[in-house]
Amino acid sequence: MIIKQIIVGSMAVCCYIVACEKTKKAAVVDPGGDEQKILAEVKKMGVTVEYIIATHGHPDHVCGNRKIQQATGAKIIMHRADERFFGKPEVKHYFSMLGLEASPPADVEVAEGDEIVIGEVRLQVLHTPGHTPGGMCLYNPPDLITGDTLFVGGLGRTDFPGGSHEELLASIRTKLLVLPPETIVWPGHGYGGHQSTIGEEKRSNPFL
Repeated sequence: MIIKQIIVGSMAVCCYIVACEKTKKAAVVDPGGDEQKILAEVKKMGVTVEYIIATHGHPDHVCGNRKIQQATGAKIIMHRADERFFGKPEVKHYFSMLGLEASPPADVEVAEGDEIVIGEVRLQVLHTPGHTPGGMCLYNPPDLITGDTLFVGGLGRTDFPGGSHEELLASIRTKLLVLPPETIVWPGHGYGGHQSTIGEEKRSNPFL
């Protein structure tokens, strides 16, 4: 599996291009702005984008979904709980105050244990609610894309609608910290760094 990290948008989101080395099929994870920058990297890598994957529905992570979809024809994938939550009128209104575009409706809804197949790459969906109801991580050993569930030395905020600190901690402890210590953590923002491991987070993350 090829994984390329790109920092995009006004909120410095860690966007990822995940690709199959053999078939050159790819997915863009969390295109939070700077769409032309993402598309230029896609072209440079020589891959074909089949999917746009949202680790969660917050606008800073999905505001580029529409433009990337228009440019590539890729299908948007989101956890079914976030697809429903962020479709509520009151939730749409609240997050519109951030001034960032919401995602178009998902073409594919996923849930815990599902696999997203990209050529010969299989991303396992780990449902990790707490930051949002449908927050999810993407796991293909040894790589783990954690969105805003787990950062380097931190974790996602839970004071937005749909957030729960207790639920987030339970998600991290039961779904992520049980993975092998050498698992590479690719976070949704680089607040404490842009890469870590599960072992390092277990040892040194002050929130855990």
